[in-house]
Formats: sequence, C-alpha cells, structure tokens
Amino acid sequence: MGHFLFFLLLFVPLSLFLLLYVLIRPRPTRVPIRGRNVVISGGSSGIGLAIAHQAASEGAQVTILARDPKKLEDASRSIQSATGNSNVTALSVDVRDFAAVKRALESCSSVDVLICNHGVFVPQELEEQTIETVKYMLDINLLGTFNLIKAALPIMKKRKDNVPASIALMSSQAGQVGIYGYAAYSASKFGLRGLGEALQQEVIADNIHVTLIFPPDTETPGLLEEQKSRPSITNILAESSSAMKAKDVARKALDGIKSANFVVSCNFDGFMLSLATSGMSPQRSVLTAFIEVVAAGLLRLVALFYQWKWYGMIERCHAKEKK
Repeated sequence: MGHFLFFLLLFVPLSLFLLLYVLIRPRPTRVPIRGRNVVISGGSSGIGLAIAHQAASEGAQVTILARDPKKLEDASRSIQSATGNSNVTALSVDVRDFAAVKRALESCSSVDVLICNHGVFVPQELEEQTIETVKYMLDINLLGTFNLIKAALPIMKKRKDNVPASIALMSSQAGQVGIYGYAAYSASKFGLRGLGEALQQEVIADNIHVTLIFPPDTETPGLLEEQKSRPSITNILAESSSAMKAKDVARKALDGIKSANFVVSCNFDGFMLSLATSGMSPQRSVLTAFIEVVAAGLLRLVALFYQWKWYGMIERCHAKEKK
C-alpha cells in the first residue's frame, strides 16, 4: 500500500508536468533589448521614466513619449546623466491622436519593444463621476493603447532580423479585480487583458510577444494626486496593501518583458491575483502552469474570503454614513 501511494504521489505530478510541457503556448523565448529601440509611452515620469532608466542602463536605445515637452526634456536629460547612454529620444505626442502617434513612431529608426505605459486615473463612485471623465480615462488608457499598437505593428513587422520583439501593456491590479471607486479605471484596464490575449494570437507568427504588467499602487506623482480624491471606502480597502517604488516595478516589468512572460506580477499579492485570474491566458512557464492548475480551487476559496471581507467593510462604512 505504501509503495502504491508513493507511486501515485510521484507519477501524478510528473505526468501533469509532462502534459503541461506539451500544452503550454507560446513556447518560452527571450526578448533582447541591448542595442534595440525600446519605445515607452508615459515615459516622462513615474513607472515609465523608471523603465526608461533601466532600459538605457542595459544598453537599449530609448524613445520616450509623453504630452509635456518640458517634462520630456527633463526626463531625457536625467536618463542620459544617470546612465551615460546618450541614445535617448523624446517625442511629444498625445496617445489619443492616432495620426500624431503614427507620425511619431514612423520617425523612429525602429520599434523593437513597445511599452504602452501611459494612463490616467480619477477615482470616484460612478454615480458621482461625469461621463466626460469616464470617456477621458477610456480614451487615454484603452483607446490610446490601440492607437500605439496600430501605429507600431507595421513597423515592427518590417524588422529584418526577426529577433523576438515585444508589445507590453501596463495594466494594474485594478485590471485583475474590481475595486470600489475604480469602475471606469478598472474597465479601461480590464480591457487591456482582452486586447492582449487576442493580440498575442495575431502577432505570434511575426515573433512578437505580448506582456501584461499588473503593478499595485506605486509611489509616483500620479498616486499622490489620486489619493487626494479617493472615496473614503477606497482608502480603507487600499490599506491592506502597501505601495511599491517605481524603480522596483520597472525592474519587474523589464525582466518580464525580456522573458516574454504574458503576465508580470510585481509583488506577492499580485502573483496570487495572477494565479486566481489566469483563466484562458497563454502561459510559457511549466512551473507556473502547474501551480495554476493545482491551486485553482483553493484560490477561488481565498478570493471568496476577500470578497466577504471587502463587502463587510463597505457595509459598515455605509452604515456609519447613514447615522
């Protein structure tokens, strides 16, 4: 009996590993960045600027996009000064303007890695939020990403070396789970997942690999502004997790892009969220796929516990407001 149990404990996991090795798609690969052009929207501050610093320090040619020419100029100087890499280009463009985005990318020598990092966030209950504000977030966060990708694809597909290229989408943990006060923002970030999953199927034959990055609250100028206007319930829910530094998110993001990971989590909470929301997403890692399969039921139970906790907090906050 003991030998039989030992055989089962050894055979079942090994068989699952072998099955997953056959099933995982796309196959593992590496996306080099040294000497290649890494184009980063929202590159004048926050996570985008931190990624630009990291990429430049690793020998990449860096092109940063943003709306404010002065911020772009300051960012370009800071990258060159900190990394000693003078191969930095700054382009002022509004991602909502497809024609302008197309002109900007066509001025680049190449687009080997496109990081769609731009984003805006106005936290507020949907009932109180104007439809103009909702549209503002959707236009920049979601449609702006479509504009960048649509403009970049012809350039990326024409590259002659066929070395693996990358399109990375900066989502958010609010793009994995809905949070009170984030209705419009979460919708814009959840949309990036559908875009990424479908896009990966469309571009895999061109050796282009899609990555979605899901950072938590990150210490950026944008977070400081956001915290000033967050609903009180949102602040209470957000207290359960701490903010990361932009440079740490940038390092995780760039490592994930170079590994061609479809999903990049930035901390332990994010990793658990990625397991719980893996769904139909592509997976390159046999080990991660194994954990996803084995942990699926337990993680659903954990997710239900969090929902119980959050809805309890919301109920108590509303009860206090009515008193």
